Amino acid sequence: MFARSTTIAGNPEQVERGIVYIRTRVLPAVMGMDGFIGLSMLADRHSGRCIITSAWEDTAALRRSAPQVKALRARASDILGGPAVVEEWSIAVLHRRHPAPENACARVTWTRGDPERLDRMTDVFGISVVPRLEELPGFCSVSVLVDPEGGRATTAVTYDSRDEMQAALDRATDLREEFTALMGAEVVEVASFDLVVAELRVPETV
Repeated sequence: MFARSTTIAGNPEQVERGIVYIRTRVLPAVMGMDGFIGLSMLADRHSGRCIITSAWEDTAALRRSAPQVKALRARASDILGGPAVVEEWSIAVLHRRHPAPENACARVTWTRGDPERLDRMTDVFGISVVPRLEELPGFCSVSVLVDPEGGRATTAVTYDSRDEMQAALDRATDLREEFTALMGAEVVEVASFDLVVAELRVPETV
C-alpha cells in the first residue's frame, strides 16, 4: 500500500475553508478513483499548516490518480493560501484500536536514518512499540509511512482528544526517544494537529 501526502503551509484564517473543500470536493472525487483506500487531513489551526494524505492499493493506482488530483491539489493550495509540497510514501505500519472520534488529534514525528535499517525499524516498531502505544491515555491509532530510498519515516499517533494527547506526552516522548536511539534514527520534527478528515479503508498491518 502506498500514500501521497500534500503539505500546505497555509493561512490560519483560511484553514476552515480548506477543511470544507477537502470534505465536500476532494473526498468525493478521490473515493470514485480506482484503487483508492483512504484520505486523511491534519490541520494546525494556529499555524495554518495542513497535511492531506491519500492512500492507494498499489503503485499503479497511485500513479493513475496523479493527473486527476493535480487540479484538486492546486485548488486546495489556493484556498488555504500557501504552497503545496507533495511526497510519496510506502505504508509500513497501520494499526487502529477504534475509529477516530470527532475531536481526535495526532502527534506526528518525522525521522531520518539509514535506508538499509528501515525494514528492521518498522518490524521492531510493529512488534514492540505498538503494544506500548496502546497503553497510552486516549490512544486511537498509529501509522508509519516510509521513504525506503531516503531512509525517512513519518509516524502519526492519533488520540481521542487533545487533552488525552497532552496527558500521554511524557510517556510518548520517552518511548520515541528510546526507539529512535535503539534504531539509530534522527528525529527531524515533532508536531501536533487536529485530525479533521479521516476516511480510511486501509487494512491493518499489525
